[in-house]
Amino acid sequence: MTIDWTHFTPWTSLAGGLLIGLATAIFLLLSGRIAGISGIVGGLLRPAKGDVAWRLAFVAGLLAAPWVFSMAAPLPQVTIDAGTATLVAAGLLVGVGTRYGSGCTSGHGVSGLSRGSPRSIVATAAFMAAGFLTVFVVRHLLS
Repeated sequence: MTIDWTHFTPWTSLAGGLLIGLATAIFLLLSGRIAGISGIVGGLLRPAKGDVAWRLAFVAGLLAAPWVFSMAAPLPQVTIDAGTATLVAAGLLVGVGTRYGSGCTSGHGVSGLSRGSPRSIVATAAFMAAGFLTVFVVRHLLS
């Protein structure tokens, strides 16, 4: 294994992680809600009265973030080495896993772990193990 030193960005990654943690903490303190993307978007599919505006604002902020970032620095080049069918299958599997796990990596991995939630610790360990196993199978057993 080698490190691609030209794309190794520990300080940028640390700053991004700190911003995510700060935003999650502020969101929890001000609203009493967990910043889990699947739950926020899912709440838009079955909206409750008075519960739509903040969800739309949250999603709009997520969508606007790359545009705001691009004003300060160029966006990184994105390369996806998968076909459309693979991406659709992966998206469906993530959606099913999110429903079975009662949350996503942002809800469990960021918000849940920071609160020390045992359920989130188990869910995040399961997400990570499934990811590691998938990469191993696809890269080493199927190719």
